[in-house]
Amino acid sequence: MTLMQKFLGAAATLALTSGAALADPAIVFDLGGKFDKSFNEAAFNGAERWKEETGGTFKELEMQSEAQREQALRRLAEAGANPVVMTGFAFGDVLNTVAPDYPDTKFAIIDMVVDQPNVKSVVFNEHEGSYLVGMMAALASKTGTVGFIGGMDIPLIRKFGCGYAQGVKAVNPDAKIVMNMTGTTPTAWNDPVKGAELAKAQKSQGADVIYAAAGGTGIGVLQAAADEGILSIGVDSNQNYLHPGQVLTSMLKRVDNAVYEAFKEGEALEPGINVMGLANEGVGYALDDNNAELVTSEMQAQVDEAAEKIKAGEIEVHDYMADDSCPAASF
Repeated sequence: MTLMQKFLGAAATLALTSGAALADPAIVFDLGGKFDKSFNEAAFNGAERWKEETGGTFKELEMQSEAQREQALRRLAEAGANPVVMTGFAFGDVLNTVAPDYPDTKFAIIDMVVDQPNVKSVVFNEHEGSYLVGMMAALASKTGTVGFIGGMDIPLIRKFGCGYAQGVKAVNPDAKIVMNMTGTTPTAWNDPVKGAELAKAQKSQGADVIYAAAGGTGIGVLQAAADEGILSIGVDSNQNYLHPGQVLTSMLKRVDNAVYEAFKEGEALEPGINVMGLANEGVGYALDDNNAELVTSEMQAQVDEAAEKIKAGEIEVHDYMADDSCPAASF
C-alpha cells in the first residue's frame, strides 16, 4: 500500500506543496481555502512573511472535506514537517488523537486548546477586538440599529458577537442589535449567498452597519452591504480594500502573527497555551486609506481610549465562552 493510499484512501486528493528540507514547517488550512480573504488567508500571510524573511520553505495543505483532517495531519507528520500548524477549532479532536502518535513532531493549533506535550495552543481574545469595532459601529450608525452576522453557530462566534454588542451598548445603550448566524454546520463558513441574504434582511430591520464574523460567508455580507448603501465591518484580515469607502473597519485577528511565530520557533516550538489579545497585539482594528474618510479623529480617539482601558483592566469585556452568556445581547 502506498503512502497516498494509506492516508488518503478514497478521499479527494490533498494538494501538498513542499520544499526539499524534511524539517520544513507546514500549515493546514481549514475549509474555505487559503485565499478566503479572511481567517485562512491571514494564516497564509504569516507563513509567507516567515518565508520572505528567512528564505525558508514550508509545506501546505488545503482540505476539500471534513474527512481529510486526520489524513492531512498524519501525512505532514509522516513527511517530516516540523512544526505542523493548523487553522481552526475543528482540528481539536483530531489533533488530540494524532499528536501522541508523533511525539517528535511539534504541532500548533489556532482557536482551540489541546492538552498534549507536543502541542502549542493559540487562542485569541476576539471579544476585545469586537468590542472596539462595536463602538465604531455605534458611532457611525445613523439609525441606531446595527447588525452582526456570524458563520457557524458555535461559542467562539458568539464570543465575537457578544463583545461587539457590549461595545455598541457602551456608546449607545439604546441601540438595537440584530444578530444572525448563518448555520449550524461547517458549510456556514463558505456561503456568501446566504450571507448576502442575511445582510439585506438586517438592512430591512434598520441596520446600517453590519459586522460579519463568518469566514468566506462574510464576503457576501460585505458585498451586499456595499450594494445596499450601508456600512460593513470585516474580520480576521484587513478587508477594508474589498469595498473602499464602504467597509467601516475590520476586526483584526492576528492569525498571521501566530503562524509566523510558530514557524519562527520551528522544532523548538514551546508547547502550552498562548493567549493573544489587545495587550500583546493579538487583536485590533484596521485603519487605512480605504476607510480613512469613514473614521473621524474623534471616533478613533474614543476607540483608542477604550483599547487602553481594556489593556489596563479598567474595562472588562465579557467573554461568552467563560459562561455561555451574553449580557449585552441575545442570539
